[in-house]
Amino acid sequence: SAPDIAGQGIANPIATIESAAMMLRYSLGEDKAADMIEKAIRNVLKDGYRTKDLSAYDAKEVLSTTEMGDVIAAYSIK
Repeated sequence: SAPDIAGQGIANPIATIESAAMMLRYSLGEDKAADMIEKAIRNVLKDGYRTKDLSAYDAKEVLSTTEMGDVIAAYSIK
């Protein structure tokens, strides 16, 4: 939770998305779906997409919260 940055579009959604992958894997037994999400996150980071908090680490493009979620979603269906 980060109420001090709510509504600013600078929160990093990766942990929340990874939590969804863990739910799919460990609660629902949906390993393929979890793998797809985890692979998407790895590839997004490998390709240099970052949110503001990670921008110092080899960022090719700094994204908002929504943009990062959209890019991860797009990568998950590649």
